[in-house]
Formats: sequence, C-alpha cells, structure tokens
Amino acid sequence: MNRKLNIFTNGLVRENPLLILNIGLCSSLGITTSIFNGLGMGMGMTFVLVMSELVISIFRKHIPQAIRLPIFIVIIAAFTTIVQMFLRAYVTALYDALGVFIPLIVVNCIIMGRVEAFASKNTIGDSVLDAIGMGLGYTAVLVCISLVRELFGGGTLFDGTALRLEIIPESYRIGVLNSAPGGFIVFGCIGALVQGIRLSAKDKKSAAEKAKLLESIEKKSVQEKSVKEGE
Repeated sequence: MNRKLNIFTNGLVRENPLLILNIGLCSSLGITTSIFNGLGMGMGMTFVLVMSELVISIFRKHIPQAIRLPIFIVIIAAFTTIVQMFLRAYVTALYDALGVFIPLIVVNCIIMGRVEAFASKNTIGDSVLDAIGMGLGYTAVLVCISLVRELFGGGTLFDGTALRLEIIPESYRIGVLNSAPGGFIVFGCIGALVQGIRLSAKDKKSAAEKAKLLESIEKKSVQEKSVKEGE
C-alpha cells in the first residue's frame, strides 16, 4: 500500500513535473491567463498521459526496443487527436483559447518522459497511478498560476465561463501578468515558494535527526559512566 501511495504522490509533490522537474513549461506559461484554460489544458494532458501509459504498459513486452520511441509517439498522438477533436466539437471556446498547445501535447516532455522512464518498465496498475499523480500535479500548478495571472492581471475569475466574476477594477490590474514575462514571473515566484518550503522541511528534518543522534550519544555516555561507577 505504501509503495502504491508513493507512486501516486510522486508527481504531486516530490517529482512535480513543473515545479521540481521543470519540464513541460511551454504550456504552463503560454495558456495560463485564465483558470478555465489552465484546468482544461490540465485535464486534456492528464487524459493523454493516463491512456498513453496504460496502453504502453499493456504492450511493453511486445514493443521492439529499436522502434519504441516512434511507437510511443504514435500512441501519444492518437490520444492527443481524440482530445483535440473532442474540444473542437464540444468545448469550442477552450479549443480556440488553447490553440497550438493542444497538438503540442504530442511532444510534451512530461508524457514522453513518463512513458519512457516508467510505463515501459512497470505494471499496468503502477503506470496508471503514476500517470494520475503526474497529471494532477501538473494540473494543480497550472490552476495556481492561472489563478494569480487571471485575478491580478485580468481582474476576473473564471473568465470564459458562465461563472465569470469581475473582482479588480481595470485601473488596479497588473497588466504585465497577462503577458509572456508575467507567466515567467508568477511561475518563478511559485517555484521559489515551493523550494523554500522544501528546504525548510529538509532543515527541520536534519535538525531533528541531529538532536536524536546527540540524545542517543548522551544516553549511551550516561550508561557507560554508570557501568564504570558500578565497577
């Protein structure tokens, strides 16, 4: 159970594709001007990742090593096309907003990296857990970036949907956050915050281990002293 949980949470925290591994950054900076876009991209990416890892894990023992990469790309492209056709037919606004970033899912480093490093070497269940964790971790970061950029850059929430709310007047908005440099700024701030929390947790863990070691040494020293006094 612990192993399954570790596989699932790996992409959420320890190896988050955007904040920790720093891969698949193009979409995180290009489409995160609204929560609607970020959530839509994350869900599409998660679907492609889960289905690709599932199929590749099923047939991993039958895929020739020499042509594995072309086969991986064909499988990923097939599911990306499904996402593209679905959005074009049923969610036109999201399809128009994401634009070229939908077909670019095919060459996204996150998907190619996971199918090569994990799905091609692990069981079906583990591969699906890995894909869901990575997809949710990716989506969560996209939504966080989108929330900051849309709220402070556009002054709205849920723009592009029926739930659209205008919160900040136009004169108080930070317009640069809606531009490409704004994406880098927000991503950098969130990344720095996460790294700070990780380092702080690491320092606390190290300090606790050091204190435990010193306590153990002191306890052992007291015991040895007691033995000598008894002799």
